[in-house]
Amino acid sequence: MPLDFRNTNTLWSSILVETLHRLGLTTAILCPGSRSTPLTVAFAQHSEIEAIPILDERSAAFFALGVAKRLGLPVVVVCTSGTAGANFFPAVIEARYSRVPLIVLTADRPPELRDCHAGQAIAQLKLYGDYPNWQAELALPEAKMEMLCYLRQTLVQAWTRSRVPTPGVVHLNIPFRDPLAPIPQLEIASLKSQLHPQDFFAHISHSPFPTFTHQKPFPSSIVRIWQQCDRGIIIAGSAQPPHPEIYCRAIANLSQSLGFPVLAEGLSPLRNYSAIAPHLISTYDSILRDLTLAQKLAPDIIIQIGELPISKQLRTWLSDTQTHRWVIDPTPENFDPLHGKTTHLQLSVEQIPPLLKGWLGEEQARYLKQWLDAETQIREYFDRTLAQTNIFFEGKIPWLLSQHLPPKTPLFIANSMPVRDVEYFWKPNNQHIQPFFNRGANGIDGTLSTAFGISHRNQSSVLLTGDLALLHDTNGFLQRNKLIGSLTIVLINNQGGGIFEMLPISQFDPPFEEFFATPQNIDFSKLCLTYDIEYKLIKSWQNFQQLINPLPKQGIRLLELKTNRKSDVQWRKDFFGKVSQDYLS
Repeated sequence: MPLDFRNTNTLWSSILVETLHRLGLTTAILCPGSRSTPLTVAFAQHSEIEAIPILDERSAAFFALGVAKRLGLPVVVVCTSGTAGANFFPAVIEARYSRVPLIVLTADRPPELRDCHAGQAIAQLKLYGDYPNWQAELALPEAKMEMLCYLRQTLVQAWTRSRVPTPGVVHLNIPFRDPLAPIPQLEIASLKSQLHPQDFFAHISHSPFPTFTHQKPFPSSIVRIWQQCDRGIIIAGSAQPPHPEIYCRAIANLSQSLGFPVLAEGLSPLRNYSAIAPHLISTYDSILRDLTLAQKLAPDIIIQIGELPISKQLRTWLSDTQTHRWVIDPTPENFDPLHGKTTHLQLSVEQIPPLLKGWLGEEQARYLKQWLDAETQIREYFDRTLAQTNIFFEGKIPWLLSQHLPPKTPLFIANSMPVRDVEYFWKPNNQHIQPFFNRGANGIDGTLSTAFGISHRNQSSVLLTGDLALLHDTNGFLQRNKLIGSLTIVLINNQGGGIFEMLPISQFDPPFEEFFATPQNIDFSKLCLTYDIEYKLIKSWQNFQQLINPLPKQGIRLLELKTNRKSDVQWRKDFFGKVSQDYLS
C-alpha cells in the first residue's frame, strides 16, 4: 500500500495500517463515525486488509471476536469518539477471559476539545479498566520522522502485547485534530523524499505464531508421582486449541501411558476425535449422580487440562473428594474456582514429553474398567432413549448434531441451556467438528455476531442457540450482506430462558415467569422476513437431520425447533433419575 501523504492525519493513519499489515493483520472491522475518518480511509484503501463496515459497535466487536477466534490472530475493530467505544466493552471482557487477541482502536477528540462540552467527547483513557493486556493513548499526529517512527514502534508493541504472553485485548486511544477528511496539505508532500517505505518497514515481519519463552524440562519427579498412582483421572475442559488433533493426541498419550480415564467436556475437541482417545468418558455427569458409585470412584490424583468443565455434578464431586489436582495450562491464571488442593504446572499439555507405556497394575486396571464399564452402560442407555424420543426434547438436538453434521463443521454453541445440553448429550464421534463458544464471561452477549465472525470466509457453519440469546443480538443480522460463507442457525425456541427453570426461583411464580423466564413471543418467521433470511420451521426429527447435512454453501438460514421448557425440565429429571436408579445402583 502506498503511504498517503495528503495530510498529517492520512499519513499517520496509513503508517498505522501498513505497520499492522506487515505484522500480519488481515481483517479490520470499521464502525461509522466522523472522528475515526482518517483510520477508516486508511483501512478501506488498503488492498490486502479486508475492511468490513458494521453499523452497531457491540455487534462489530463480537464479529471481530469471532474472526479472531477462527484465525487465531489479532483482528482490529475501530470506532469514533464518545459512547461508541463503550459498546465494545462486553466483547473486550469476553476476549480477555477467552484469551482472544483483539486490537481496539478508539478515535478521540484532541485534548483541547475534552471536558468542555464539545460533543461526542467522553473520558476514553482506560475506558476498559484492567481488562486489556495493554492500553495507551497515542500522541497527536505529527509529520515528523521521529514521531512516525514512534507510531510504528508503538504499533509493533501493541501487536505483540495482544498475543504474548497471553492473548487478549490491546486498546489504543487515538486523538485527531481537523482536518479529518483527506484534504491536501502541501507541506506534507515534502516528506515523500525523506520517508522510504522499504527502509522504514524493513525490520517488521509477520510471524504466524507468537514466540514463547523457553520452557524448563518437565519435572521427572512429577512423572513418577503420576506413574505410581493406581487411581488417577484426567479432566479435559473446554478448549479451542489451534491444532486440535495434536492437542487430543497429547492427552490420549498421557491417558494411555498412565492408564487414566479422560473425563472430556462437551466443548473439548476430544469428543470429536474419539478414535484417538480410547479411555474417553463422556457421561461422567450422569455417573457421578449415583452417590455410592461416585464415592467408589474417588481418585487419588487428578490431572486437570485447562478450565474445569461446566458440570455441576463434577464440581460438587471434586469439592467433596478434595483430591490433589495438577492443573496444566500455559498461563499463570488461577483455574481453581473450587479453591482445592491444586498445583499449577505452567505449560501446555502438548509440551509434556511422551511417557513410556507400561503394564497396568491390577488396581489400575480395575479402576479404569469401572469408569469404562459405566460409560458403556450409560452411553447405550442415552443412545437408545434419545433415538426413541419423538417429542421435541432440547437435549436430542446436540445428540443429533454430533452424529449428522458434516466433518469439520464449525459449530458455535450459545451459553445457557445449549452449552449444558452439549455437555450432557453430545455423543463422542470422529467427525472432527470444531466447537466454538464464548465461555470467558459465560454471557449471552453477541451470540449471533460472534457466530457470523466464525463463519465468515470459513466452511459452512452452524450456530446452536436459544431464543433469548438470539434476540439479545438481532442487530447481528445487519451483517448479513457482509458474510462470505454460510451460517445455519439452529434455534431452540422454548419461549423464554430455559436455564432459569433449573433454578430454585422457578418455584416462585410470580415473579418467575415475567421477570426471569421473560418470554418474548416473537414470530421468528417474520423476523427472518425483515432481514431477508431463509426460514424453516422443523416439523420432525427426520426433517431436521435432512437439513443439517448437507449444509448450504452460502447465505443465512434459520431452522426453528419449538420446544416446551417446562416439560423439558421434567424430561431431564426423569431421565437422569432413571440413570441413577436403574443403571448404576
